[in-house]
Amino acid sequence: MRSGIDILVGTPGRIKDHLQNGKLDLTKVKHVVLDEVDQMLDMGFAEQVEDILRVAYKKDSEDNPQTLLFSATCPHWVYDVAKKYMKSRYEQIDLIGKRTQKAATTVEHLAIECHWSQRAAVIGDVIQVYSGSHGRTIVFCETKKEANELAMNASIKQDCQSLHGDIPQKQREITLKGFRNGTFKVLVATNVAARGLDIPEVDLVVQSSPPK
Repeated sequence: MRSGIDILVGTPGRIKDHLQNGKLDLTKVKHVVLDEVDQMLDMGFAEQVEDILRVAYKKDSEDNPQTLLFSATCPHWVYDVAKKYMKSRYEQIDLIGKRTQKAATTVEHLAIECHWSQRAAVIGDVIQVYSGSHGRTIVFCETKKEANELAMNASIKQDCQSLHGDIPQKQREITLKGFRNGTFKVLVATNVAARGLDIPEVDLVVQSSPPK
């Protein structure tokens, strides 16, 4: 950074640290990209993002950086906040449009109602029926505790491992490599694994409870 860079990729907290310590100069920024903008402009991050962008943006100036916002979901409030940084003639690109079928047409969706105490047994049966002993399955849980308990539950007959935020990064990489290679067939994970996973040939994805 001292000798000059073309592109900086960072989290709001870390970028703000460097700004406050005088190690980063954003006055000549030409492009600003906010990825996962609904998260970035949510209450937790909005203030940090504002502090960072205040350095590069001048009110109603045509020389402000080009701003690009990316998100899988864009609630109305995102557009309202985003207009602060967008030029008046901004363009919105919607890859879904008004189509009601927003998931891949090759994917079948099932909802199964069961008591929470029976959930592990039902998930075990679902894996057996829809993924078998050779297919790959990812099960998403809400908490680390739930992920650990489910991964060790005898109802899941296949080899199974868990993935969540308490597991060190090096071990996470080993676990993901094993899942990709087919060393074990069932991965039980919290949403730490939900983003950016690229694993081919997953036959079944289970949400152990509806996501909030």
